[in-house]
Amino acid sequence: MKTISAILRAKPGAEATLRAALLDVAAHVAANEPDTVGFFVSQDEGDPTRFTTYERFADAAAMDRHNGSEAVARFFSIAQPLLDGEVILVTADEISAR
Repeated sequence: MKTISAILRAKPGAEATLRAALLDVAAHVAANEPDTVGFFVSQDEGDPTRFTTYERFADAAAMDRHNGSEAVARFFSIAQPLLDGEVILVTADEISAR
């Protein structure tokens, strides 16, 4: 199983817009990406400008399809001016799922 973990920080005041953009990606995944096994979005309870995603893919091809999707491109076009710093991405092979 391939995974991506991402940490994103919104500029102050942009939290709602970034949250909505992330949830739009999640809706796209649910409707169109059967090989994306899980797409989880969280907002830090102590720092509402910080979001994390945890994404699980059946294989590398599924991950590539997701990353190359129009939904992801649209997300980054919306998010780029809202981000406070670089997105931290960790691409990994899942070794435990319990």
